[in-house]
Amino acid sequence: MEMLTQILISAISSGTPLLLAVLGGILIERSGITQLGAEGLMLMGAVIACLVYIHTGSLALTLLCVLAVSGVLGLLHGFLCVTLHANQVVCGLAMTIFGAGLSAYLGKPVSGQPLVGAVPKLDLPWLENVPFLGKIFAHLDLFTWFSFVLVLVMHVFIHRTSWGLHLRAVGDNPATADVMGIPVVAVRYACLVIGSMLIGIGGADLLLVYTPTWNEGMTSGRGWIAVALIIFARWNPIRALACAYFFGVLDTLGFRVQLIGSHIPSYFLKMIPYIVTILVLMFLGWRNRNKPSGAPEALGVPYIREQRF
Repeated sequence: MEMLTQILISAISSGTPLLLAVLGGILIERSGITQLGAEGLMLMGAVIACLVYIHTGSLALTLLCVLAVSGVLGLLHGFLCVTLHANQVVCGLAMTIFGAGLSAYLGKPVSGQPLVGAVPKLDLPWLENVPFLGKIFAHLDLFTWFSFVLVLVMHVFIHRTSWGLHLRAVGDNPATADVMGIPVVAVRYACLVIGSMLIGIGGADLLLVYTPTWNEGMTSGRGWIAVALIIFARWNPIRALACAYFFGVLDTLGFRVQLIGSHIPSYFLKMIPYIVTILVLMFLGWRNRNKPSGAPEALGVPYIREQRF
């Protein structure tokens, strides 16, 4: 039981950065914009968090800088995809390559410097007496609790509010939404900026909480896994929570197997979460091959107002 508790705690810590990235991606893709730049945004969020926190020691200032940089990158993405109607797949790949290269350059001076205890834990002594769950949830960090609240807020926003209905309308049929008076361009820009901020915060969480040391390419493909899990979750925030922590469990099991002295090569163990993710996506694609995918109908299609009729 103690080992299971430790695995679940580690899985939550590993899955939270991924959850934030998936939620940001869901918000962006619900507006009809394909998001393939999550890897670059997470790397930029991580390196900015490292640089600012090392030089200032202020968590609040660190988060503000991460939000600002991620928001600017979201604006750039919006200018290319929404205003210039550029190919969204190419723009996403360019964002990933740009983020990976710039983060590697900026992070060279601080590579290997530890950042321990940057994010405080929210201690809940009254929860410790609850069997099993108390040990898991009584001492989680602030980012994790923020992600829990964000899942509920996004679910209610998308499925239970008029603004969420407008968002889904823009993602499914922007021409009709435009005729009804919904500002399609403004909605897509807002979703790109806010979604990019969430992805950047996911990268910051990965550095400040899970792996408190900057290393080049430290996301190890988590941005691409986030893109896959958006499809796995069928663009639903509640399902995204389960998907992210499922990946976290697989990631944690690989480390646990190494700790018990297994002779399985470590490279193979690190591959397990990614292999399982691919297999699950293949299985779901086969099982749901004759069913609606759940994706926004206008996903990836540029909207040109003059051609709406």
